[in-house]
Amino acid sequence: MNKLLADESWWNASRYNEALQAFSPIVVDAFFDGLQASVPNPVALRDSVIPLPGRADGYARVLFVGTTGAGKTSLLRHLIGSNPDKDRFPSTSTAKTTVSDIEVIPDDGPYRAAVTFFSEHAIRANVEDCVVAACSAVWDSMGDEKVADRLLHHADQRFRLSYLLGAWKTPSDDVADDDWDFGGGDGPSAAPVADDREAVPPADAAALQIKLAGYVDRVKTIAAAMAAAIKAELLPEPSTAQPEDLQAALEIFQSELLDDEAFRDLVLDIMDDIQLRFDRLDVGTLTKRGKAARWPELWTYETADRDDFLRQVRWFSSNYAPAFGRLLTPLVDGIRVRGPLHPVFTNRRDKVVYLDGQGLGHTPDSSSSVTTHVTQRFADVDTILLVDNAEQPIQAAAQAVLRAVAASGNYGKLAIAFTHFDQVKGLNLPGFAAKRAHVLASVYNYLARLREVLNGPIVTAIERTIDAQCFMLGGLDAASEKLPGGVRAQLEQLMEQFERSITPPPLPDAKPSYDPSGLGFAVQRAAESFQRAWKFRLGFASSAEISKEHWTRVKALNRRIANELDVEYDSLRPVADFVGRITEEISNFLDHPVRWSRTPKDDTEAQEAIAPIRQAVFRELHSLAVARLVDQHLADWRRGNDHKGKGSADRRAVDIRGIYELAAPVPGTVNSEPALDFMKAVRNIVRAAIEDQGGEMKTL
Repeated sequence: MNKLLADESWWNASRYNEALQAFSPIVVDAFFDGLQASVPNPVALRDSVIPLPGRADGYARVLFVGTTGAGKTSLLRHLIGSNPDKDRFPSTSTAKTTVSDIEVIPDDGPYRAAVTFFSEHAIRANVEDCVVAACSAVWDSMGDEKVADRLLHHADQRFRLSYLLGAWKTPSDDVADDDWDFGGGDGPSAAPVADDREAVPPADAAALQIKLAGYVDRVKTIAAAMAAAIKAELLPEPSTAQPEDLQAALEIFQSELLDDEAFRDLVLDIMDDIQLRFDRLDVGTLTKRGKAARWPELWTYETADRDDFLRQVRWFSSNYAPAFGRLLTPLVDGIRVRGPLHPVFTNRRDKVVYLDGQGLGHTPDSSSSVTTHVTQRFADVDTILLVDNAEQPIQAAAQAVLRAVAASGNYGKLAIAFTHFDQVKGLNLPGFAAKRAHVLASVYNYLARLREVLNGPIVTAIERTIDAQCFMLGGLDAASEKLPGGVRAQLEQLMEQFERSITPPPLPDAKPSYDPSGLGFAVQRAAESFQRAWKFRLGFASSAEISKEHWTRVKALNRRIANELDVEYDSLRPVADFVGRITEEISNFLDHPVRWSRTPKDDTEAQEAIAPIRQAVFRELHSLAVARLVDQHLADWRRGNDHKGKGSADRRAVDIRGIYELAAPVPGTVNSEPALDFMKAVRNIVRAAIEDQGGEMKTL
């Protein structure tokens, strides 16, 4: 224990398995169990500098949700008066650009910012992933350009070392783009206005290239030697090797990399290089945590100069290519700004907090769930704004949002902004009304299919109000001053929707009563649905709708959970799936009270009375899911992460399936203790939610 305490290199949860090889398991468990407990809450850090206002302060809160590239951030720019060429805040692109939370509070007074950062532990894990991916490119005999690409761009596209270390220069970068110039002008194809103060000087850019080349050479040296030894031992005849042999050899290669001293030295050197980027911050206050004060946790700044303010904040949010090598964007967990950030297309000065974040990604199947990072915020906002592309509206990710909003009882908060409406064209669509009806048809089509999952009354309630809560927008890449009158009118109506949302409708005095006997069947159906989907993903069964996940993705999920980095990886979201399936089944249970304190006037009033119960259940299920799937099985996740060699992917899949069967057991006629505990926990959440809203549930 003294050795662990004395050596800071062990103060990282990702070294848990390594510590088990060097120290007593009892000592290791005692040391690592509390390692993550001291990590600060980034939201609380931002609150300590700039409190997030809400209804009590007269502010409505709006949560932006939508697929990558749908135009969430472009819309936000117009609502806060940010010029796409001059201000470039927040940043946009067709790929994943916004990877941190961005919170904007329009207000009078000076401009203020509070920026929080991911922990050193989380960033180091991402760097390790990138170096492993680069080494795997060497294993596959790829060239320097591919090795550099794997090093600089994380597989899930959320972490880009190129922003911090500079982009890899290739001969093709010098080829003129004239043949791909779709026209200049002031439209979306126009290039942003350059800022020489942000661009990396040529001499510095050359130095970055030299250092990057050194990193690539080190990757090649580390990987080549290890790959040669492993292939010679395990794959003497690669051309005749079976797929499982190739897979086992690659996994052994990747596992041994993490234990290699040269690999660890490379990761530490890159981490040191990353930390140097903070040294360029010559304004504001940078706060570091811990006695050693090594890693920054908060940056704050205040000024009355708008241009200077946005230029400084861009270091934490930009994707401006000439500044690659200086940007801090991949390190940022959240950005909160407050000041005179008002729209220029209107004179309205509404009190609205705008909450933007990472896009949902283009999920391939409608069974995917919305990340809990988004759904946990449903309870704290007044409007859930789904931003979707009108050219191809309501695809899988948007469907998942509608499904979650409906089942959780938050449909009254829903608004939909359809972007790229100017691109909706066709001989059968002569005018605005026809185009709008064409776009809304996809919404109603999905709601009709949603009746297969949720009971009719809640879908009917959404259908009654959805038309008035949809807004058609286009040309958002242009400056606000150049927006057509029709788009401005739609934006005005959208802002009126935000203003109204701060005053929710009064709750009916009709209160429901329930018989808990039906709740067991709801839990049974939810557990079966959750288990079935993950059997497909883990390869224990096959389905035309849900594909088996590649073993590397399952391993990546296992590693993130085992090292307490996250509870999901890309579209693999067991906690969100758990919450989603149980929420839907409980929602159906809540639609059938055995009686009412008085008969509701109609289905609308009944749904308004049940909605707060749904919301309370949904909120509490997040904590239950994390506790049952992660906290209670952390040792099992770590064991799965430790599997190596031939058949390790199958053994890992068996372990994960075992975790799910204990965390969400399917109740039956004869129940195990975990199944009884599971049903009891769900029943207590539902009972508390019902009784807190004045309803009742019989005691079994």
